[in-house]
Amino acid sequence: MAKKQFKAESKRLLDLMINSIYTHKEIFLRELISNASDAVDKLAYKALTDDKVGLNRSEFRILLTADKENRTLTVSDNGIGMTKEELEQNLGTIARSGSFQFKQEMDKAEAGKDVDIIGQFGVGFYSAFMVADTVTVRSRAYGAEEAWEWKSDGADGYTVEPCDKAGVGSEVILHIKADTEEEDYGQYLEQYRIEGLVKKYSDYVHTPIRMEVTKSRQKEKPADAPEDYKPEYESYTEMETLNSMVPLWQRPKSEVTREEYNQFYKEKFGDWEDPLAVIHIAAEGQIEYKALLFIPAHAPFDYYSKDYEKGLQLYSSGVLIMDKCADVVPDHFSFVKGIVDSPDLPLNISRETLQHTRALHIMESSVEKKVKAELLKLQKEDKEKYLTFWKGFSRQLKYGTVNQYGAHKDVLQDLLLFPSSAGDELTTLAQYKERMKEDQASIFYLCAESLDMARKLPQAERVLDKGYEILYFIDEVDEFVAQTLVKYGEKPFKDAGAADALPESDEEKEANEKKAEANKPVLDFVKEVLGDKVSAVRISKVLKSAPVCMTAEGGVSLEMEKYFSRMEAGGGAIKAERVLELNADSAVYGALAQAVAQEPEKAKKYAELLYDQALIIAGLPVEDTARYTELVCSLMN
Repeated sequence: MAKKQFKAESKRLLDLMINSIYTHKEIFLRELISNASDAVDKLAYKALTDDKVGLNRSEFRILLTADKENRTLTVSDNGIGMTKEELEQNLGTIARSGSFQFKQEMDKAEAGKDVDIIGQFGVGFYSAFMVADTVTVRSRAYGAEEAWEWKSDGADGYTVEPCDKAGVGSEVILHIKADTEEEDYGQYLEQYRIEGLVKKYSDYVHTPIRMEVTKSRQKEKPADAPEDYKPEYESYTEMETLNSMVPLWQRPKSEVTREEYNQFYKEKFGDWEDPLAVIHIAAEGQIEYKALLFIPAHAPFDYYSKDYEKGLQLYSSGVLIMDKCADVVPDHFSFVKGIVDSPDLPLNISRETLQHTRALHIMESSVEKKVKAELLKLQKEDKEKYLTFWKGFSRQLKYGTVNQYGAHKDVLQDLLLFPSSAGDELTTLAQYKERMKEDQASIFYLCAESLDMARKLPQAERVLDKGYEILYFIDEVDEFVAQTLVKYGEKPFKDAGAADALPESDEEKEANEKKAEANKPVLDFVKEVLGDKVSAVRISKVLKSAPVCMTAEGGVSLEMEKYFSRMEAGGGAIKAERVLELNADSAVYGALAQAVAQEPEKAKKYAELLYDQALIIAGLPVEDTARYTELVCSLMN
């Protein structure tokens, strides 16, 4: 029979289809199974109104047959089949899809909502040529007496001629290419490889995918076997269904137990611990999708490294499209693992990647709301579990608050926890706000490298003595979080160590001004001794019992200076404008003032020593430890 040419743009177009559209050659089996599933769905739909079909849903199947000797892999179905004309139209014209046409017809008849059609681009079939040098399709259409064979070895064209085929349906026979140094095509004839591909891509196709598999079993022990008899094994074959068909996320929540969720999570995502929470979503509206999301009990070992890849497994009508789709989960919730399945996904022509459309943003926004709601529920109803979550992912939520100039701060602020002066338990911002005193204008915080250091900072005394609670910021990102949030509710964040942390009355302001003026000679002396080490020396408004502390003025705090120093290990880091604050009411200050007046050389040592002590209290490195030791020893002598 004369070979016919494809009705598309020549060999170049088919070469493009085979070699450029698909990233992974293994995709071919997913595509052929999806086409077979569509054919089954079409006949099953027809059976609803046509008694002559003679099959019920349980009798439909997809059969895989590997023949290593002849080097063929066959995908057959008992679906609706194709006539000669349909073979030429659907397979002879690249990028024409019978499935897509069928779906359009159903939509027009307002019956397409419940018809799950996967293959809609008309190019998936041609992925077979990535692994096969010849593809043969034998098909007999429902209601037809004659069967037809379509055969092609690629872009040179195809033939169509009558053939013998007993039942309705289609079989696609791939003659697998010879192996090369670069590519092992023979792997697609191996039982383990076929089983793996079905499990990976087509496990939830709702038509049974069956294959005769070889297994091993122990032979029955002979009655007269000797005492040292060793068990013998034999191989046997049996027909087995390779796919599980009904995914857990397609079942109603009321029919799934927590044990089933936990087992699914551990098997699917390779975790040894049960998830802290499970979110089962069945969404309808602008976009229809179902999802099964899990919040892990711990962070993966590479979570905070550049190697970590976020994303949810993405399915379209039960067929795996992407193993990690980053577009349906926001970065700040990148710890979420799970599955999203939608018939409305905007796929590109190869179904390997998504087209970026509004539908994706709708889905991402929905997932974000569901995850936040579940975390808030966990926070209120099971604090112990939430603390476990917080231990693993607190940094992610804090950096998520700061990132993109605080674009997601409203989503994340209620999920944050901080230690505070109110007790040993971590507190939310909402709980802090509830405990605020009536006259408290701000949410107070102090930054330090550890909780122990924060609780000992002398500049906290004044605020604590007023009965106000202080949040302790002990993570390097915490102060950036406060600056990003600016306020919680109507209450602004305020550094408890700042001179203006508490409002001054007119009397207090006048008294402080007089005190500063009276002590100006001492302050000027200390500033001259320290030089550029500090931008100013002043009488403190915040210290009560401690003699000295270090603060900063301007846009860079001391904690920020530490952070930037760590980032710029080679030097040149951003420095804070350091301010040495002295407590004029302390005995130490009295000794300093006396020394300034009577023993200037000793006063210089006092000034240097107080500066170093302020650095130590602030958690900053002493610039000259040898000099510091010398000062202490000389004053002791």
